[in-house]
Amino acid sequence: MNLSLNLKRSLISLVLLSVSLVGFAEEKLGTKENPVKIYFTPSVDANSIATNSDHFLKFMEKETGLFFKSGIPSNYIAVVEAFGSSRADIAVMNSFGYLLANSKFGAEAKLKTLRHGKDYYAGAIFVNANSGIKTLKDLNGKKFAFTDSSSTSGYLFPLKIMNDNKIKLGNTTFAIKHDNVITMVYQGQVDAGAAFYSDAFDGKIKDARERVLTQFPDVEKKVTVLKITDHIPNDPFVFRKGMPADVTKKFIDGLNKYLATQEGKTSFKNIYAVDGIVPASNKDYDALRKVLKATNTDAAALVK
Repeated sequence: MNLSLNLKRSLISLVLLSVSLVGFAEEKLGTKENPVKIYFTPSVDANSIATNSDHFLKFMEKETGLFFKSGIPSNYIAVVEAFGSSRADIAVMNSFGYLLANSKFGAEAKLKTLRHGKDYYAGAIFVNANSGIKTLKDLNGKKFAFTDSSSTSGYLFPLKIMNDNKIKLGNTTFAIKHDNVITMVYQGQVDAGAAFYSDAFDGKIKDARERVLTQFPDVEKKVTVLKITDHIPNDPFVFRKGMPADVTKKFIDGLNKYLATQEGKTSFKNIYAVDGIVPASNKDYDALRKVLKATNTDAAALVK
């Protein structure tokens, strides 16, 4: 009996020790040995992201007293997988990528970005002005370019429009980048394509065509908008499951202070064309979940 009692006491002690060690490890997040790992989803040239994010992290280290380490993975899925393998504590990612990270690994959106004062954007179907496409029905049998299968604005929302209108496209391709889609439409490699859309600002286009404006100055005339999708919540700042509350608060407070500086505004404009941030919650992305259901898309199945 005494042996059994002692064994039970030993097991309880081991469990309590394990719990305390886990808590200790979490408290140590943000040290030089265990820095806060933040991932930046690729949106522009990786060198540009690296340069601007380095300035951001130096500011954050001084402001919060925490140590940070950044990563720039090759695509959205790599960011999602980083949450699953504990290689990412925080990530700035697209809305669809967030749903993957949330459904598969319990990551949570706590902030979302503002662009030109708006916390949403859209997708659009762009057509070559010489294609003869005037209505959605005209897309039947046409060559079409999406961005990639994890893109909200460049695939899922446009796909819902196709399904709702019973459009049967001809040859389809994934161009990977939004500017690649616009280029393919401009050059007539495809008749139409899907990419992100934001309303014009100060009389200047702010959709995917803007990215090739230097290369193709007449892109606004040669590539026109056929249909704009429903609103999509802007990119969220996503925090891994179990992220210590004090580290989360320090990060959010520090980020707000950084974006209040001119250098901070410039850096985030260079990385994500971001003007500011607002609080976000998981519910903000329920409309996107409905689109996944409507298009029979299994978010979790894309995480491999």
